[in-house]
Amino acid sequence: MPEDTRARQRTGAGVGLLLTLVLAAVLLTALPDDREQDGDDCIPHTVGSWSTDDRLTTEFARYGDDATRTDDWTGGDGTHSVRLPDGRMLWLFSDTYLGQVHGPPNPVGESYAWRDTTAPLVRNSAVVMRDGRLQTTLPAPLFPDPGPNQWRWPVAARVEPRSPGSSEQVLRVLLWVRTAGSAPWIYGVPTATEVATLSLPDLRVESVVNVLDQQQVQDPSRRVLFGTTLVKKGDWTYVFGGDDGQAASRPTSSAYVARVPEGGLGDPAAWEYWDGSAWTARARPAAVLGDGQRTGVGSAFSVVRQEGTYMLFTMASGTKGLTTVTSYWSCSPTGPWHGPTKDFSPTLPPGQVAAYNPQTHPELSDDGRLVLSYDVNWLEPTGAAAQLNRNVSLYRPRFVTLRLAPKA
Repeated sequence: MPEDTRARQRTGAGVGLLLTLVLAAVLLTALPDDREQDGDDCIPHTVGSWSTDDRLTTEFARYGDDATRTDDWTGGDGTHSVRLPDGRMLWLFSDTYLGQVHGPPNPVGESYAWRDTTAPLVRNSAVVMRDGRLQTTLPAPLFPDPGPNQWRWPVAARVEPRSPGSSEQVLRVLLWVRTAGSAPWIYGVPTATEVATLSLPDLRVESVVNVLDQQQVQDPSRRVLFGTTLVKKGDWTYVFGGDDGQAASRPTSSAYVARVPEGGLGDPAAWEYWDGSAWTARARPAAVLGDGQRTGVGSAFSVVRQEGTYMLFTMASGTKGLTTVTSYWSCSPTGPWHGPTKDFSPTLPPGQVAAYNPQTHPELSDDGRLVLSYDVNWLEPTGAAAQLNRNVSLYRPRFVTLRLAPKA
């Protein structure tokens, strides 16, 4: 074969390979991004300003101090809320004190309203609000214990179709199942994520299904419970969760995310988990935020979508995590998450107390305002119950109003 013919063949092969590579690059660029970026309207955000929301804080104090009933809410933590189709708000709580509140002074002479030490403590409760006023506590506990030495803590909730495409709406409540354990698991060993279905408008618990059992994960600090916060975008509900890294003495825990199509929260087969590169039905989630040191989340956190930007609120890492809320931002639920950005330290009552569980309440937010609650508890677990009973104002949610702003 003449040399010029062989040269033309080599050149043709080289051009063909180049065209193939260029075409592959074009096709890869055109493929949908699994990270589901929100587009050009995603810009860095931070907390521009914040102020106390005395109206909501005072309303929970009024309701908790009302002594006309002995079977209603007088204090609780794990504060979550959901707007019902008829306009009511349902507030969900984890550990809850019932009983009766007595006016000051308390038995040791302090000027605090107080509870008797025999006041019932239940693992969860739900309180109905209408037109900004708390009205009634549903029979508590609303979600019975799943087994001996186990309990259910309700977390995020949303109203959705009973099944994909159904015209009937139901309330879905995410539940964390925890099992009694010894130190460092004084607040229970993470066990499973469940979803309860409640009928509307009567709020009757119809069923509870286990969507992610974590008992086979040997290291409890690596077990992931989902439902600390939900974000809806299009036909998907993004369900965020976390591990218990802080219980294993890591400065922070890690955040994870799953997604479920509209109407599928109660169907374990409908759940997909982000594994670090794609959505998969296999329950092997990969962390989307958290290096175990400087960045990460507290035991509970909250995410909202501000136009095309996702904002995550959590307690700061280290000792600041007892008093200070920080935030991250991202263009996608799966990250990358940027931050932490501007911190703020909400008001705390006097004493050895800590803030935790910052939760946003978009259904109460409007006109550029974002309502966020935080819970307060006695810092030392030993003797905490006595302190919470001698001053009932401690163990109740407090509220702030945030205004988000583009990050300079």
